[in-house]
Amino acid sequence: MTGALPATSRAAALIAPGRPLELLDVEIPTVIERDALLVRMTSATLCGTDVHVADGAAGGVGAALPLILGHEMVGRIVAFGDGPRTDSLGRPLTEGDRIVWTHGMCGRCRACVLDREPSLCENRRRYMSESARTYPFLNGGFSEYGYVYPTAGRVRVPDDVPDALAAASACALRTVIHGFERLGRIAATDTVVVQGAGPVGLFAVAKAVAEGAGRVIVIGGPAARLEVAAQWGADVCIDVAEVTSGRERSALVKDLTDGRGAPVVLEMSGIPAAFAEGIDMLRPGGRYLVVGQAHQRTVDFNPSVIMHKQATLIGSRSAGVDHYWKALEFLRANADRFAWDALLSHRYRLDEINEAFEAMRTWSEIKPVIAFDQA
Repeated sequence: MTGALPATSRAAALIAPGRPLELLDVEIPTVIERDALLVRMTSATLCGTDVHVADGAAGGVGAALPLILGHEMVGRIVAFGDGPRTDSLGRPLTEGDRIVWTHGMCGRCRACVLDREPSLCENRRRYMSESARTYPFLNGGFSEYGYVYPTAGRVRVPDDVPDALAAASACALRTVIHGFERLGRIAATDTVVVQGAGPVGLFAVAKAVAEGAGRVIVIGGPAARLEVAAQWGADVCIDVAEVTSGRERSALVKDLTDGRGAPVVLEMSGIPAAFAEGIDMLRPGGRYLVVGQAHQRTVDFNPSVIMHKQATLIGSRSAGVDHYWKALEFLRANADRFAWDALLSHRYRLDEINEAFEAMRTWSEIKPVIAFDQA
């Protein structure tokens, strides 16, 4: 282990839901488990889930406080535990290499082994779920140093993918990549509706365009986000601030699809009411991919609509390590096609973390970036 490491890492932690994050000096573990890694963060980006946890909307964090938030991050390796020094693709890793990494997937449960669904791992060890007072202490991304669990997949970041984009790919984009795999083929004759113009929705726009969708319709806001969607190839943008009724939005989609509805609808917004709206604008025989509905609320919905439309509903959550690699490769392959920097907004220092959270809460920024000083 590198002898020059400090004893503690500066980290932004949740002390109590609903309160601003506080900067703490968190212990850096002196013992690195076999197959684990210690990294120094280069960049982290904010996700809506971070805000939900901080605000208390996610629930179940009481025993984990103080809790280092952040799960979209990239870092440089500073120490290895015993074991192979390779990433999950078998490529050599050395100190100083940049990586992104997954939650800890056990690799020994039915979901991991038989079903080949690591995102459903029965023993998944999640970042942002363990206290900063409990070994290995560094369990979140908003910290100068981070710990990569022994069972976490890790992927070396290509030199031509910038830090902030690599961080964003480690949640928002890999989630989209996984969802599109579960969705199946998109034809050139398909109209794809994307509900939501946040980071996940915008990446879904790019993916639908890259897959060759005949037309892409985006429903969301604010206007600045819809401008990015249009830049990335969306054909129609429906601003929810202007078309405020779900019934009107559904009618617009049906008007654009000869009254039948869209063959593919992607729920990427996380708004509870969007579910029934998405089903309504789906054509008979259509496919509905649900990614954004990560909340505890119920909605009023008549499931007979699914039967009458003979609709296919597809749920997708998180991703496997293969999707992390595919997300990085998608960024590389489409660097000249999509202006990825349009997704990224202001760079904040770690001590400005609460300003970044407020920007996310008010939708004034799409994807705030926490930049770490690597001098």
